[in-house]
Amino acid sequence: MSVDSRVAALRASMEKINIKAFIIPSSDPHQSEYVTDHWKSREWISGFTGSAGTAIVSLDHAGLWTDSRYFLQGETELADSEYVLHKVYDQFAPSHTDWLCNNLNAGDTVGVDGLNVSVNQFKSLEAKLKAKNIQLKDVGDLMESIWENRPSLPKDKAFIHDPAYQGDTMSNRIKQVQQSIKENEHLLFSALDDIAWLLHLRGRDVESNPVAIAYVLMNANAVCLYIDPDKLDEATLANYQENKVSLKPYKDIINDLRAIKDNECVIMDKGIVSYHFFNAIKAKVRHSGSIIRQLKAIKTDKEIAHFRNCMIKDGVALTKAFMWLEENVASQAITEYDFAMKLASCRSEQGQYFGESFNAIVGYEANGAIIHYRPMQETSLTIKPAKTLLCDSGGQYYDGTTDITRTIVMESSIDPSFIEAYTAVLKGMIDLEQAIIPEGTYGVQMDILARQHLWAKGLNYLHGTGHGVGYFLNVHEPPQGFTAGPSPRSNTVMQAGMITSNEPGYYKEGHFGIRIENLILTKKHSIEGFLCHESITLFPIDMRPVNLNELSAKQLKWINQYHQEVYDKISPLLNEKEQAWLKDKCQKIEH
Repeated sequence: MSVDSRVAALRASMEKINIKAFIIPSSDPHQSEYVTDHWKSREWISGFTGSAGTAIVSLDHAGLWTDSRYFLQGETELADSEYVLHKVYDQFAPSHTDWLCNNLNAGDTVGVDGLNVSVNQFKSLEAKLKAKNIQLKDVGDLMESIWENRPSLPKDKAFIHDPAYQGDTMSNRIKQVQQSIKENEHLLFSALDDIAWLLHLRGRDVESNPVAIAYVLMNANAVCLYIDPDKLDEATLANYQENKVSLKPYKDIINDLRAIKDNECVIMDKGIVSYHFFNAIKAKVRHSGSIIRQLKAIKTDKEIAHFRNCMIKDGVALTKAFMWLEENVASQAITEYDFAMKLASCRSEQGQYFGESFNAIVGYEANGAIIHYRPMQETSLTIKPAKTLLCDSGGQYYDGTTDITRTIVMESSIDPSFIEAYTAVLKGMIDLEQAIIPEGTYGVQMDILARQHLWAKGLNYLHGTGHGVGYFLNVHEPPQGFTAGPSPRSNTVMQAGMITSNEPGYYKEGHFGIRIENLILTKKHSIEGFLCHESITLFPIDMRPVNLNELSAKQLKWINQYHQEVYDKISPLLNEKEQAWLKDKCQKIEH
């Protein structure tokens, strides 16, 4: 079926139940950022493959709302269908809601699958539509009857994270959470990475995220994991039996929620748990932010030690990949896709490698300006020894998760506008990392440090400056981040033990993209009551496009110290030729 044929089939289903518009978000019943193929309904109905966006199909309009990271991608992928791209300039203000209010009539009904929207999302949209006398209704999954050959839920085996790399015992984590639960209270978890952290559960159900599809319902005395029983082997079953975790089939969760007595209470994070579940519960419901999100954001000393070792391995892999590119780009036809595969291949040679932490973003020249560009084998550009290359990639290892962006120049003659923007991006990245902050500082308060030098030149970028990173878990891990705007990350205090990306950028459409990213560890400062940061990512920054005259003495000192650390930690694992290459990239810079 073509995209337009799918839209026509959906409209036929809508007319049968008398709804005037149907909302298809990018999420799943677990409010995951990346979803397994079975729940890629928005991609199937629209043809848009970006990881963020909302489709709305009305009886006379098909629209796709997405933010600036995907504008160019959206224009390309929607070009051959009736879909209209609606550009979202403020990702925290859902403009598709305004469209519904302005384009539907009083008395109309809007449908949504209540499993794929959170309680808060449903309630917020319901209130705005109600003001226009428009009803919002949970109509279930309308894709089920029209999506031919829909992928089934994954059957891959789940497993327990190797005890050698666990940051804490399962029993301790369960105990930490149960301490917050009172008698006659039940705690519901539906976020897959929360469940993975609590029960050391890992899997391959979601691309790049080492999680398994499951729910957890627990009280002060018991823990129940809802998961497809065929996904667990004997060793995993024995481990859960030892830790007194009971097991039930995945789909039993809804009936068990309905069975909770009226005089008891279900505690949930209404920003994560689906509206369909909330609406099915007869007992009292109390909202609470996910206690697990707060706990797992603070990495243990053991996890931090593993992270450091993981970064050395990742730096070795990157050295091999970028050296290979530099040596062969003039003599071979190397595409963006080829280099993405080379990065994954070099990482796979490292110990404890599990897979990529996200699909590598390798953007040559103008493609670097497409913020979440993913090179495809059939359409990716050939990299040449000219212009610029933006590469954002990461790995999942049993002992950590990595995420790094480097932008490199492929020629000696560099556009002055590129030098100006690149220098400002680098200065902002360094200033954020070097910031000493009082305890209690929010990530949003630090965002301006990364942007200040760009703003001084009338330049800006429209994405957040940083996100939390999981430990052999999701590469984008709430709650913290350096993010402007009214997001949950804005309301999170930075704490010692958090690992967060630091990735300012600048994008000139049709010409180039710039982003420089390190992961930084928040630590206690020697001054009581203050915090500082340390870059734990280990790979050189391209200094060729930097206007050294604009760097302060403090910034230059940071660069030289950072490059010395990179060389000292990575070079012992390289051969002589690779050491020479790395030494050249890490050479000391003088004004």
